[in-house]
Amino acid sequence: MNALVIGGTGPSGPHIVNGLIERGYDVTVLHGGQHEAEFVQPVEHIHTDPHFAETLESGLEGRTFDVAVATYGRIRLVADVLKGKTQRLITVSGGMLFAPRNDPRWGPLGAPAVIPEDSPLTDNPDGPRLPYMIWVTEQTVMQAHSEGHYNATILRYPGIYGPGAPANPEWSIVRRILDSRKRIIVSSGRGTGRRASGQNAAHAVLLSVDKPSESSGQIYNVGEEVQYSQRQVIEFIAKHLNHDWELVDMPATLASRVYKGGSAQGSSGGSDFDITKIRTHLGYQDVVSVSDALTQSAEWLLANRPEPGGEIEQQLGDPFAYDAEDELIQAYMEGMAKAEKIQFPEVNSGHMYRHPKQPGEAWAPPQRR
Repeated sequence: MNALVIGGTGPSGPHIVNGLIERGYDVTVLHGGQHEAEFVQPVEHIHTDPHFAETLESGLEGRTFDVAVATYGRIRLVADVLKGKTQRLITVSGGMLFAPRNDPRWGPLGAPAVIPEDSPLTDNPDGPRLPYMIWVTEQTVMQAHSEGHYNATILRYPGIYGPGAPANPEWSIVRRILDSRKRIIVSSGRGTGRRASGQNAAHAVLLSVDKPSESSGQIYNVGEEVQYSQRQVIEFIAKHLNHDWELVDMPATLASRVYKGGSAQGSSGGSDFDITKIRTHLGYQDVVSVSDALTQSAEWLLANRPEPGGEIEQQLGDPFAYDAEDELIQAYMEGMAKAEKIQFPEVNSGHMYRHPKQPGEAWAPPQRR
């Protein structure tokens, strides 16, 4: 059996490649060559740009594969080039294609807190460009599946973190620890959005490899079973690295000025995706705990520190503007102190259910003491 992995060098790629090798596949990795990765054994590399039909066609000329996994490049072009070259195609999509939260199709309450696969999508060409093109890509893959070119499955990745992750959100935390920051701004009242470590995301892909009949023609949201807040992630990493600091909770509108690229919320923009379908169809369970995954991510960043102002930090969108952060914290604390001085009338409130002292006694607020 032979397998093609397009991408293969990112945060989930090596785990996918290694998993295929362990399943007895001879694996070929096609990628641009900008980044390399180590696998459990040597594999064939095709260095060509996966973003263009002509480079894909030349790189794959005369080749066929039992299974192809496309995690990178322009998947709508990959889907076309691989017609007649594979019996099985598994592609990676993303949650950005869901309709904006103000789209009327969500109903009178707007988008739910947890978004299932069958939610409204950005299918309007006059809407945001990137989400619309993700929708077009999914339609292209599923059209080819329905025409019988291959058996296809789409996996919608959430924000991916861990070793090798572009825009790794933990770097916003780890660098501030390395820079001996004593305070860090936390986006209050929000989680990180549905996320997954590269290893857990790869496990979802490999389940699709293992269960081609169950996953045939299906689209799955992907994410770890248990999700945590940004505060919890920061506290965990700080404790792991023996760093003490003050966490300053701020509204997301202010915190986003610090984490300009959305690193505080993850690349899924704070959206939480329902993963019931992949759990029930394919039996998905996390193969690595979040605590272990975060530890691996932090340790990898310590050993592979991104260049200040370089590729990773630009992708991350974090300016690490500490003077501005301190100024924002000071202004916020002064504003909070002023707000706390505003007086409200006292209310003699009580529990919503009555607590009678004798039979038939009506609800009443508690006695003032």
